[in-house]
Amino acid sequence: MDTTTLGRTGRTVSVAGFGCGGSSRLGITRGLSTEESVRLVRAAMDEGVSLLDTAEAYGTEEIVGRAVSHVDRNSVTVCTKSRYRNGDTFLSASELVANLEASLRRLDLDSVDVFFVHAVRPADYARVYDEYVPALLREKERGTLQHIGITETPPNDPRQVMMTRAVYEDVWEVVMLGFHLMNHGPRRHIFPTTQANGIGTLIMFAVRAIFSRPERLREAMRALAAAGKVPPEMAERENPLADLVDQSGAKDLTEMAYRFARHEPGADVVLFGTGSEAHMRANVAAINAAPLPESVQARLSALFGRLAGVGFDVPDHMKKPG
Repeated sequence: MDTTTLGRTGRTVSVAGFGCGGSSRLGITRGLSTEESVRLVRAAMDEGVSLLDTAEAYGTEEIVGRAVSHVDRNSVTVCTKSRYRNGDTFLSASELVANLEASLRRLDLDSVDVFFVHAVRPADYARVYDEYVPALLREKERGTLQHIGITETPPNDPRQVMMTRAVYEDVWEVVMLGFHLMNHGPRRHIFPTTQANGIGTLIMFAVRAIFSRPERLREAMRALAAAGKVPPEMAERENPLADLVDQSGAKDLTEMAYRFARHEPGADVVLFGTGSEAHMRANVAAINAAPLPESVQARLSALFGRLAGVGFDVPDHMKKPG
């Protein structure tokens, strides 16, 4: 497993991170038992995956806690998150801290490595910063969390306005953002700043449904072609990116998408999700594979370099504010 340093946290982590939410939620949504999900996480760690990302909203913190209970605590980076709203009502700072404490109980840990404020919308950012940062800094001093992070909500912020602002603030040591081969905006507006400021990055939406479900990609291409944003012939193809997959040497579009995200300067950890050991190993292999050929990267940039918000599907945990 390739590893990297997660920004100024100094933590050495695997470049493949296990996202314990999404549509699969460690196999819960397809009927895996708790024991089977725990074995899946441990199998990923056996493959070298050393960053696990969960959240109160995912319902998988207990599974992650059980999975890491048998390993050296310093060998794995555990991330979790708290919502900051309950419907239209903002949580108080004390309620946010109570969520952190509840997460620690579910994880059966004394401290979480990265604690994120989850899915922050642009209009809420200033209030999130003013109300929660002082409390989070106190918790860092107490040792209940080691590093403070923030995640965006791409379905509600397709141009990534919030994150473009947040990366200029010193308090955020790790950020989670959407980046994929049809959404290159972070190259211009986010990665230069995270690299300059030593902010660690976790990449979500590297694949999601648009690259794993052919019908979604065809639908997106038709809409983009109708808007004049991609060549018309791309809307006519059964497999719009098949020629680029062939040129890349990848076995499928999923592998190409993971390789694109993994080797982008400024992208530290690419998150994947699954409920299957075989799929987990395939994802890990794809993220560890070689960079795409320069000719393919150039073609992707020419085709999609100016798009924004494409492929940001809405998983269940993002359907409600906060």
